[in-house]
Amino acid sequence: MDRPEPDNNQRIWQVVALIPVGRVATYGDVARQAGLGRAARRVGMALRQLPASSRIPWHRVVNSAGRLSLPAGSASAELQRQRLLREGVALSASGRIDLRNCRWQPGSEPGRAVSCE
Repeated sequence: MDRPEPDNNQRIWQVVALIPVGRVATYGDVARQAGLGRAARRVGMALRQLPASSRIPWHRVVNSAGRLSLPAGSASAELQRQRLLREGVALSASGRIDLRNCRWQPGSEPGRAVSCE
Protein backbone atom coordinates (compact mmCIF):
# COMPACT_ATOMS: atom_id res chain seq x y z
CA MET A 1 0.00 0.00 0.00
CA ASP A 2 1.40 3.40 -0.95
CA ARG A 3 1.98 5.88 1.83
CA PRO A 4 0.47 9.35 1.31
CA GLU A 5 2.78 12.19 0.43
CA PRO A 6 3.66 14.05 3.65
CA ASP A 7 3.54 17.39 1.84
CA ASN A 8 -0.13 16.77 0.98
CA ASN A 9 -0.90 16.26 4.68
CA GLN A 10 0.87 19.52 5.47
CA ARG A 11 -1.10 21.39 2.81
CA ILE A 12 -4.38 19.97 4.12
CA TRP A 13 -3.51 20.78 7.73
CA GLN A 14 -2.53 24.32 6.76
CA VAL A 15 -5.92 24.87 5.11
CA VAL A 16 -7.81 23.41 8.08
CA ALA A 17 -5.83 25.68 10.41
CA LEU A 18 -7.25 28.69 8.51
CA ILE A 19 -10.91 27.80 9.14
CA PRO A 20 -12.08 30.45 11.63
CA VAL A 21 -13.89 29.81 14.87
CA GLY A 22 -17.62 29.46 14.27
CA ARG A 23 -17.22 28.32 10.66
CA VAL A 24 -16.97 24.93 8.96
CA ALA A 25 -15.65 23.64 5.66
CA THR A 26 -16.43 20.44 3.83
CA TYR A 27 -13.82 17.82 3.03
CA GLY A 28 -14.15 18.86 -0.61
CA ASP A 29 -13.66 22.54 0.24
CA VAL A 30 -10.44 21.72 2.05
CA ALA A 31 -9.20 19.53 -0.82
CA ARG A 32 -9.79 22.33 -3.34
CA GLN A 33 -8.12 24.95 -1.14
CA ALA A 34 -5.12 22.62 -0.68
CA GLY A 35 -4.79 22.26 -4.46
CA LEU A 36 -5.92 18.63 -4.46
CA GLY A 37 -8.99 19.01 -6.66
CA ARG A 38 -11.80 16.74 -5.61
CA ALA A 39 -9.75 14.56 -3.24
CA ALA A 40 -12.16 14.84 -0.30
CA ARG A 41 -11.33 11.35 0.94
CA ARG A 42 -7.66 12.31 1.00
CA VAL A 43 -8.57 15.10 3.44
CA GLY A 44 -10.21 12.59 5.78
CA MET A 45 -7.11 10.43 5.64
CA ALA A 46 -4.89 13.39 6.52
CA LEU A 47 -7.09 14.41 9.44
CA ARG A 48 -6.98 10.86 10.82
CA GLN A 49 -3.18 11.14 10.78
CA LEU A 50 -3.07 14.29 12.91
CA PRO A 51 -0.97 13.79 16.05
CA ALA A 52 -3.11 13.55 19.19
CA SER A 53 -1.46 16.70 20.55
CA SER A 54 -2.28 18.74 17.43
CA ARG A 55 -4.10 22.05 17.76
CA ILE A 56 -5.39 21.88 14.16
CA PRO A 57 -9.19 22.45 14.37
CA TRP A 58 -10.17 19.16 12.68
CA HIS A 59 -13.64 19.45 14.20
CA ARG A 60 -14.48 22.25 11.74
CA VAL A 61 -14.47 19.85 8.78
CA VAL A 62 -17.79 18.21 7.90
CA ASN A 63 -19.23 16.30 4.98
CA SER A 64 -20.90 17.90 1.96
CA ALA A 65 -24.35 17.51 3.53
CA GLY A 66 -23.27 19.52 6.58
CA ARG A 67 -23.11 16.46 8.82
CA LEU A 68 -20.43 14.99 11.02
CA SER A 69 -18.76 12.04 9.31
CA LEU A 70 -17.61 10.27 12.46
CA PRO A 71 -19.67 7.28 13.62
CA ALA A 72 -22.78 8.45 15.47
CA GLY A 73 -22.48 7.90 19.20
CA SER A 74 -18.69 7.62 19.12
CA ALA A 75 -16.54 9.61 21.53
CA SER A 76 -14.95 11.42 18.57
CA ALA A 77 -18.32 12.44 17.13
CA GLU A 78 -19.44 13.74 20.51
CA LEU A 79 -16.18 15.68 20.91
CA GLN A 80 -16.65 17.24 17.46
CA ARG A 81 -20.26 18.13 18.20
CA GLN A 82 -19.37 19.73 21.54
CA ARG A 83 -16.51 21.76 20.06
CA LEU A 84 -18.71 23.07 17.27
CA LEU A 85 -21.49 24.00 19.69
CA ARG A 86 -19.00 25.86 21.91
CA GLU A 87 -17.92 27.86 18.84
CA GLY A 88 -21.50 28.83 18.03
CA VAL A 89 -22.09 26.36 15.20
CA ALA A 90 -25.63 25.06 15.61
CA LEU A 91 -26.66 21.57 14.59
CA SER A 92 -30.27 20.82 13.73
CA ALA A 93 -32.20 18.11 15.53
CA SER A 94 -31.14 15.75 12.75
CA GLY A 95 -27.47 16.73 13.22
CA ARG A 96 -27.09 18.94 10.17
CA ILE A 97 -25.19 22.24 10.00
CA ASP A 98 -26.62 24.99 7.80
CA LEU A 99 -23.78 25.35 5.29
CA ARG A 100 -25.39 28.44 3.73
CA ASN A 101 -24.71 30.35 6.95
CA CYS A 102 -21.77 28.52 8.51
CA ARG A 103 -19.56 27.56 5.59
CA TRP A 104 -16.16 29.22 5.54
CA GLN A 105 -15.56 31.36 2.49
CA PRO A 106 -11.81 31.99 2.16
CA GLY A 107 -11.11 35.66 1.69
CA SER A 108 -14.22 36.80 3.54
CA GLU A 109 -13.83 39.60 6.03
CA PRO A 110 -11.57 38.45 8.89
CA GLY A 111 -12.84 39.19 12.34
CA ARG A 112 -16.39 39.88 11.17
CA ALA A 113 -18.84 38.74 13.83
CA VAL A 114 -21.14 36.07 12.45
CA SER A 115 -23.52 33.60 13.99
CA CYS A 116 -24.35 30.15 12.78
CA GLU A 117 -27.05 29.62 15.38
